[in-house]
Amino acid sequence: MKYLTTFVAATVIGTAASGQGVEQGDKNAPQFTPAWPTQTRAPTLASGIELEIEVVADGLETPWGVEVLPGGGYLVTERSGALRLVMDGQVGAPITGVPQVLAERQGGLLDVALSEDFATSRVIFLTYAKPLENGMSATAAARAVLSVDGTALNDVRDVFVQSPPSPNAMHYGARVVPQGDYLFITTGEHFSTREREFAQDTDKTYGKVVRVTLEGGAAANNPFGTEVWSLGHRNVQGADIRPDDGTLWTLEHGAAGGDELNKIAAGENYGWPVVSYGVNYNGSAIGSGAARHEGFTEPQYYWDPVIAPGGFAFYEGTMFEGWQGDVLAASLNPGGLVRLVMEGDRVVGEERFLDGEIRLRDVEIDRDGAILVLDNSDGRLLRLMPK
Repeated sequence: MKYLTTFVAATVIGTAASGQGVEQGDKNAPQFTPAWPTQTRAPTLASGIELEIEVVADGLETPWGVEVLPGGGYLVTERSGALRLVMDGQVGAPITGVPQVLAERQGGLLDVALSEDFATSRVIFLTYAKPLENGMSATAAARAVLSVDGTALNDVRDVFVQSPPSPNAMHYGARVVPQGDYLFITTGEHFSTREREFAQDTDKTYGKVVRVTLEGGAAANNPFGTEVWSLGHRNVQGADIRPDDGTLWTLEHGAAGGDELNKIAAGENYGWPVVSYGVNYNGSAIGSGAARHEGFTEPQYYWDPVIAPGGFAFYEGTMFEGWQGDVLAASLNPGGLVRLVMEGDRVVGEERFLDGEIRLRDVEIDRDGAILVLDNSDGRLLRLMPK
């Protein structure tokens, strides 16, 4: 397969930071004000970079997660249930041994991550919508060993299954991030009015970041003595470890407004569905009707209107000069790549690329520092590089 290369200019407003945020339309919840000036609509910070897009592979069916293999190639999940090896521009046949998934609505095969010792162990982790009895399902994470030739999974077993099961095939969350002896898994609250209240219950794994051992089971030092690490989340579809300090950060879908970038800490409560910087889709108030309240942890950044975030990555590499440590987030609506410029824990600028052009589901950093993204619109794996 030949690579198709096109050139797309970045969305650039001015040549440096401006006092205005990125043009994004009216707020859904104009009654809310940020807790600090750059918590939302941070000043536009234009890098002046234009992107070259390289199509690594196409013909993928609703790709959801991508992982870079250290020896070359990529693993890509398709929501319909296939895990595929992409090598030299060719999309391989479905890898055997993948767990059965519920491929309905937002369910299916979701994220993929490599164990930190993958080079010797060949262990990977998958998240998926697990079908259960009576039409129910749950977010689940499985551990497996990838064969040397990349065609099969062996020793496949679940290390986490969300409880209780849900009748609603929505809001699975489902990013998975290994760190040391533990595995972080994000969940959603399945979207129903009744079930979203479970996000506040520490005895249920709805609307949570959970932490389990690599073999499954709650870590001994988890804050509530269960799998729960943090609570009060809506639908967390992005997660990454910040390289300079090892902290976990997440991206979370709001309703109409209220998408959030959060720094996750053990035992913290992030407020859903009691507080939110958004409103319900019908315009009514969420929970208490307030954006913040004592006892709830503030998001480091929020969007209104939403970007409908997928995965994200902290940038590591030299290909994009000056971007080290910045957040690169996938946007499904309006679509594109969102760059957040970081100073410590605070966002100080925002820049958008491919704005409104491509629905992006996941972001990873390639071995050479190029930006890998999954095009959810046309089923492609793309590499983004400076023009």
